[in-house]
Amino acid sequence: MKRARSPVCLILFLVLSSHSQQSLTHRSDLADSVKAEFLHAWNGYKRFAWGHDALKPLSKQPHDWYDVSLCMTPVDAFDTMLLMGLSKEASEAKTLIFDSLSFDKNIEVQAFEITIRLLGGLLSAYQMDGDERFLKLADDLGKRLLPIYNTPTGMPYRYVHFQTGKIRDARNNPAEIGTALLEFGTLSKLTGKPVYYEKAKKALVELYKRRSEIGLVGTWINVDTGEWVNTRSHISGAIDSYYEYLLKAWLLFGDQDCKKMFDESMKAINTYLADEKRGELWYGVVDMHTGKRLATTYGSLDTFFPSVLSLAGDMERAQRLQESGYRMWNLHGIEPESIDYDSMKVRSAEYYLRPEIIESAYYLRHYTRDEKYLNMGESFFRSIKKYCKTDAGYAYLKNVVTKEKADGMESFFFAETLKYLYVLFSPEETLPFEGVVFTTEAHPIRKTWKE
Repeated sequence: MKRARSPVCLILFLVLSSHSQQSLTHRSDLADSVKAEFLHAWNGYKRFAWGHDALKPLSKQPHDWYDVSLCMTPVDAFDTMLLMGLSKEASEAKTLIFDSLSFDKNIEVQAFEITIRLLGGLLSAYQMDGDERFLKLADDLGKRLLPIYNTPTGMPYRYVHFQTGKIRDARNNPAEIGTALLEFGTLSKLTGKPVYYEKAKKALVELYKRRSEIGLVGTWINVDTGEWVNTRSHISGAIDSYYEYLLKAWLLFGDQDCKKMFDESMKAINTYLADEKRGELWYGVVDMHTGKRLATTYGSLDTFFPSVLSLAGDMERAQRLQESGYRMWNLHGIEPESIDYDSMKVRSAEYYLRPEIIESAYYLRHYTRDEKYLNMGESFFRSIKKYCKTDAGYAYLKNVVTKEKADGMESFFFAETLKYLYVLFSPEETLPFEGVVFTTEAHPIRKTWKE
């Protein structure tokens, strides 16, 4: 026999149901607002920079990285359009890419940025759209990037010429050395060409071999000699995504070597880089050989680390570090490029429209189901809209204290910042969390191949 609900229980049930429905409606409204801002920025690009790499949103002029356009913004933004259901815009971008994009050009490029923005973008476009031309472009690009690995150590040079294969700059950093296996590995799996995976994996292994006795890597290394030329160790730019890719290569490819390298690296990071201030968790800068603390610097690029901690199952540190990043954000209403977390003073005052703290909120929301991360995301979104929006798009800030704008809107604003905001607020079925691994440029990759 069914028991009748008491009036108190019924009222509580109705209140909770109403609150849940209001929350879902609010999230849906936020997701729609993010989509509207994507369209605002994209329409500015279409009007003033169509066919070029990027828009300069203050002067309303196009910007190309090199002498010719590589369609950086359309390629980087394409999978975000598909996720948002912007079929008209995606179709226009696709036509532009296939009509205009060629890598047979007399230019020298920075391999790291081309890999994460273009190669990653083409691979996710192929997986989500299915057009074989995306994969053909990715394969051609991969071949032109491969010469960077022709070094005595197998760790790559920084620059390569698309037509001649000539490489330049043996002084490289862990992020640029170690952030290729997701893209190159996926290219291997989709084309059946092992060389891509093998080259990128060897670079990771060779870099890991050169960690210090206490398990840390430095900031700059000579890839010809294997000697470190800068021994400062941290989780920020020039090192950051090296650690990210060790973990994600295991998640995407099941590569046990990468998992072991990640686990050992995390022991050293949490032993030497982690720092307690005022009961808060931060990660600073130390000497890679001694572990001696050199600086109490933390910044926007460091805020990716809660997402990595979450993926690794270390929720306690992930949540504490996200709170520290949120405190940094709220110092001036939007995050600076870096602060001294000891004094809580700004060191570098720019805000480059970066996504990392939003990325971490997305992961923490998924794992904890705590609405405070949705509230964080709403705070991030409203601040970016308030301080960075222009009549032609979005501009990065030259100074977060004065809120002075600068004339730049990087392609990752479409690929990462707006994407992470959108998936944070959207129902999970928009992009099922399980089975998807995001590259460092937030291009979603799925394991669609058979081993």
